[in-house]
Amino acid sequence: MRGAPWDTQPALKEMCAETGVNLDRLLAGIKRGRSDEEIASEMGVPPTTITRLRRHFEKYGIASVEGQD
Repeated sequence: MRGAPWDTQPALKEMCAETGVNLDRLLAGIKRGRSDEEIASEMGVPPTTITRLRRHFEKYGIASVEGQD
């Protein structure tokens, strides 16, 4: 049996806003194959922040679906 058709994961946009990371620049860096350290350096955040955002993007995509009826 499948679970509910929604997810409670935050959207990547919200996560970026909370950490001060520009979503468009993050996605551009990922697309260009830049390392987490390179992207973090460009944005002035710790590499662990970019790693966490990248992993979320790779697992859940840009947005999560919440509570649709």
